[in-house]
Amino acid sequence: MELPTARDVERAARLLSGVVGTSPLQRSARLSALTGLDVWLKREDLQEVRSYKGRGAYNLVAGLTAEEQQRGVTCASAGNHAQGVAFACARLGVRATIFLPRTTPRQKRARIAALGGPLVEVVVDGDTYDDANRLCQELAAATGAAVVPAFDDRRTIAGQGTVALEVLAQLGRAPDVVVAPVGGGGLLAGMVTLLADRAPDVRVVGVEPAGAASMTAALAAGRPVELDSVDSFVDGAAVRRVGDWTHAVLDRHRPRMVTVPEGLVCVEMLELYQSDGIIAEPAGALAPAALRDTAAGPVAAPGATVVCVLSGGNNDVSRYAEVVERALVHEGLRHYFLVEFPQEPGALRMFLDEVLGRDDDIVLFEYVKRSNRETGPALVGIELQRPTDYGPLLERMTGSGIRVQVVEPTSPLFRMVQ
Repeated sequence: MELPTARDVERAARLLSGVVGTSPLQRSARLSALTGLDVWLKREDLQEVRSYKGRGAYNLVAGLTAEEQQRGVTCASAGNHAQGVAFACARLGVRATIFLPRTTPRQKRARIAALGGPLVEVVVDGDTYDDANRLCQELAAATGAAVVPAFDDRRTIAGQGTVALEVLAQLGRAPDVVVAPVGGGGLLAGMVTLLADRAPDVRVVGVEPAGAASMTAALAAGRPVELDSVDSFVDGAAVRRVGDWTHAVLDRHRPRMVTVPEGLVCVEMLELYQSDGIIAEPAGALAPAALRDTAAGPVAAPGATVVCVLSGGNNDVSRYAEVVERALVHEGLRHYFLVEFPQEPGALRMFLDEVLGRDDDIVLFEYVKRSNRETGPALVGIELQRPTDYGPLLERMTGSGIRVQVVEPTSPLFRMVQ
């Protein structure tokens, strides 16, 4: 396996010139103040396809022979890569069949259709990216269409690596640390390929969602492995198995890998939106979220210059209710309980007066009264003003004499409120 080189990345940059725009590099005053670092955001969410994916897709499709382009292309994607392929095919006049898992947000589906126009057929099937990829491979075998991998191809990797080339030019010097999100690993592999050759002193950090840490598992095992289960919330990075090419690149360079809880990703998404006016998708918020994760340890010493790749902004507005919910749970501000109320008058009033704190708010109350039982169960959601209010709330529940069971986030019942 001949791994991609810095020259491949530079060649891709020349090919992309005038087609894929240079995304802004902006200093984040908020994250700099929060972390004590000099934090810069590489705004790939401002690309025409609202992510970096157009880089690798265009580099690959443009490099196909005329005969290969005539047969058309196909790909599987969680959404962003599909937009990149649609963008590339529209520019190059190549037909494409794109497979998406059913978890792909509606907003991304609409964008794919708008970018590709009549040249692109979209097929929505399968529960995960890997399901969609299997269908893509079957079509390629049957029709001879060229597969455009989301990450597992040296041409894709080289195209994604142009992000690092821009960072060096825009900053005018090498940063101390570059932090990039990881799904299949194409972006990180491309960036580390360029940086290892052109700025070898830069430390590179890859960030995965805790529920889909496939690259971390692959590096530990010495080969790509398939995860038993994947949390699909961070849909742009929910990959069950990383690529052979991307693993080989990262196995050679060994960047630091960290995982971030999905709840913390939601916290950062809301901060980006409310404080900075930036609409980031979950995968787009992975890199800056890693700066906030005290459990993972600091990514750099105080005062260091850190560039975070904000990789995508294709977020469906309908998801923000879930984003808020996950953020509040992560911060310890929202909790759920199974409460067995005595079947007697005044039980609920007593709960409100003696158990609920003055600033606590009931956000969910589902109660079923059974005439033939002494107690009636209720699913109760309570939002606190401060995480420190949780301990006193539990003490009051214990002292009330009412049987209360905490619904943990790991419980199957918790899925009913998410």
